[in-house]
Amino acid sequence: MDIFHSATFHVLAQIVIGSVWVFHGLYSKILDGIPRHRLIVGKILGPAHATILTKAIGLLELSLGFWVFTGWRATVCAAVQTGAIVIMNSLEILLARALLISAIGMVILNLCFLTLICFWANSAAGL
Repeated sequence: MDIFHSATFHVLAQIVIGSVWVFHGLYSKILDGIPRHRLIVGKILGPAHATILTKAIGLLELSLGFWVFTGWRATVCAAVQTGAIVIMNSLEILLARALLISAIGMVILNLCFLTLICFWANSAAGL
């Protein structure tokens, strides 16, 4: 049996993926645990409302994490995650590159994350 189509892989991937979204939504953005996220949002959307917009983005990320945890419509969920990551990364690189620790590092890390998301969504179809 292929490890990427096992129930164990599916559950572990689901926990990891959901946890990443919950962490960044709740800790990084809503609780302002990583203030650089707020600065990036301010650079892209304007500093006047950066705090409230960062919290709103955090709520969306938190919701996405909970969606992953439910496993409901995993393929659609994966597509939404892919769109969110592509949009966020593109805006950050184009408009807030100076605030990034490493643009290429972010892209590589997110490509790895998206690969895990794709394997997770694909494994849901086989369960």
